Amino acid sequence: MTTTPLRFSGPVLPDGEVRELYVVDGRVTYEHQSGADTAAEGWIVPGLVDAHNHLGLEDGGAVSEEDTEQQAIADRDTGVLLMRDCGSPADTRWVHEREDLPHLIRCGRHIARTRRYIRGYGVEIEPDDLADTVAEQAQAGDGWVKLVGDWISRDEGDLTPSFTDDAVAAAIGTAHALGARVTAHCFGADSLAPLLDAGIDCIEHGTGLQEHHIEQMVARGVALVPTVQQTDKFPEYVEAARDKFPAYATTMESLHRSRRDVLMAAYDAGVDLFVGSDGGGSSRHGCLHEEILAMADMGLPADYVLGAASWRARSWLGRNPGLDEGDPADFVVYPRNPVEDLTVLATPSYVVLRGRRFG
Repeated sequence: MTTTPLRFSGPVLPDGEVRELYVVDGRVTYEHQSGADTAAEGWIVPGLVDAHNHLGLEDGGAVSEEDTEQQAIADRDTGVLLMRDCGSPADTRWVHEREDLPHLIRCGRHIARTRRYIRGYGVEIEPDDLADTVAEQAQAGDGWVKLVGDWISRDEGDLTPSFTDDAVAAAIGTAHALGARVTAHCFGADSLAPLLDAGIDCIEHGTGLQEHHIEQMVARGVALVPTVQQTDKFPEYVEAARDKFPAYATTMESLHRSRRDVLMAAYDAGVDLFVGSDGGGSSRHGCLHEEILAMADMGLPADYVLGAASWRARSWLGRNPGLDEGDPADFVVYPRNPVEDLTVLATPSYVVLRGRRFG
């Protein structure tokens, strides 16, 4: 069914050219449309991307479809129109059928070592089963697989890699053979080299990155999603673990102290950074704008972070990066220039998803 065209006007990012943008049958056009409804004027930004989200997850594990819907709406209403799920125990494939919910790229479930992750979140296995489990999750997801690269070992009392080097290499090779990309949760340093040597595509958190890791990431085009609001919680982990696991507490304190230097070193070297809220579990949904501000507060330029949460992230995930003629109408309108004032991201004037206006 054809609906009345919508008209938006203002600077269209990333180039900032002032244009009249029309939405016709869910698509963008710059051809004048007689009789169009004037929807809004403002700064027009390609839909935001939450590159590390856990739709369908809360403390304790999977939530109902009703709760999952509310999570997705909270993200959508703050301008997040594309989410890369980084592991969820909930079957969220039904979200693909909902025209009013953000586009979703699913990782399937976290793949963790037995008794070495948060209970109820992931599939917990031993190294010999890693490649087969990766194959299962690759086939169940939307082109990504998520490994838990390291976690506290109660036997050793500190962060240790979850899987052996040969198991990691076989697993990443299996995923790539099936056309899936692989990312991994990594807090510490020891898990990174085997993952990078095996050809991993992305690192989550990455607080343990050292100079040689960063050089390898640049050379191989490995992305980093730093989740700086999540890594700022390390002191909470320290206090909870200090008495029982003092070595782990010392490690996490050190990682927290150096996390800004690590992030800026990755940026200065040219690692591709993207923005993820870690929404789900211990973090809220609908707070990507807070993560954007937190990354800027760490020292990253505002225009870089905005691109990392919009057009560059969309391109990285294989979606239309901008708003060219005929592209899907997925964008957000703001009353002020977000490059000059990132706080405006908390209050979009309009959200347009698949050509439908929200807000």
